[in-house]
Amino acid sequence: MSGLYIHIPFCRQKCRYCDFPSFAAQEEMIDAYLAALQQEAALYPNAQFNTLYIGGGTPSLLTEKQLSYLLDIITWRFGGLSSFEECTMEANPESLTAEKLNLLKDAGLSRLSLGLQSFNDAVLKKIGRIHQVSTFLKAYEQARKAGFENINVDLIGGLPGETEEDFIKGVEKLVALDPMHISVYGLQVEEGTPFAKDGISADEDVLRRELEKVHEVLGHAGYQHYEISNYARPGHESKHNMNYWQNGSYLGLGSAAASYLNGERRYNVLDVKEYLRRMEFGLSPVESAESLTGKAKEGERIMLGLRMLGGIKLSEEQSQMFASEIEELCARGLVSRQGDLLKLTFEGMFLANQAFMAFVGPFDA
Repeated sequence: MSGLYIHIPFCRQKCRYCDFPSFAAQEEMIDAYLAALQQEAALYPNAQFNTLYIGGGTPSLLTEKQLSYLLDIITWRFGGLSSFEECTMEANPESLTAEKLNLLKDAGLSRLSLGLQSFNDAVLKKIGRIHQVSTFLKAYEQARKAGFENINVDLIGGLPGETEEDFIKGVEKLVALDPMHISVYGLQVEEGTPFAKDGISADEDVLRRELEKVHEVLGHAGYQHYEISNYARPGHESKHNMNYWQNGSYLGLGSAAASYLNGERRYNVLDVKEYLRRMEFGLSPVESAESLTGKAKEGERIMLGLRMLGGIKLSEEQSQMFASEIEELCARGLVSRQGDLLKLTFEGMFLANQAFMAFVGPFDA
């Protein structure tokens, strides 16, 4: 399995919690950016991929003409959307129109990921979102009307100004809409974001209770909790993301995009203007690269695999390398082991970062 990721780094407005590589109010650069994407795609004339993910930023910010250009690039170099087993695009409700949806559906887009985050208008405004709940509901209805059945919706727990009760009511409202996939993330406030500057953080006790309740509510509704933050109707798990967690290969195109090819991780330059300059002059967009070996490489495989609640089957080499770390995590109740199968416990699911640290270097000699 291999995946293709295309990064669209533009947003109409930056969310107050967001530390992703995205940039607001720079739409005038989109046409030049798409031309640069075409140049980068040309560097991989024989590449073939199973899945496609167009993320951001806000890909749905592109105009119909710009979306058509992007789709033409994908068709020209990678065979069109119909050549992928799964192709996903992220979208925000306020920039998604019926015309764009029909264009994407006709082109063969098979999966849509909508950023809702909260069912509370006051909370949406506080976190910097520029849509309202009604905007989301309209976009969701239009997506269904356009023929999209495989829709993911994002929610965030622990947001300021939202009570536990309101959050769970929002989850229940979302279940009533019956999306095939739901992603529920806990608020993480990273350094340099407006939330961090304002001293806003999630109440960890409240967030824990919310995520436990989500697990219960979505489980009763028939969703399978297959990855720490992700729930799906059976058969609708994200193939593209599963490839990441299974340590599969992938190519990332665009500024700030990451790739994992032939055992090497590569990271494109973050700054959009620098990315455009490099492509204009025929320079590589790659800013840094690394190849993990030995215990670091196997530790990363385990860490990624543990994100899936079904766990990871350990090789004999991995078992020997991490015997003491696994024994300690089992003693702490964060992971369980049956034969060669290692997976997070229910407690470990909420303290996953603590478990993951055991598999991240530097390691004792």
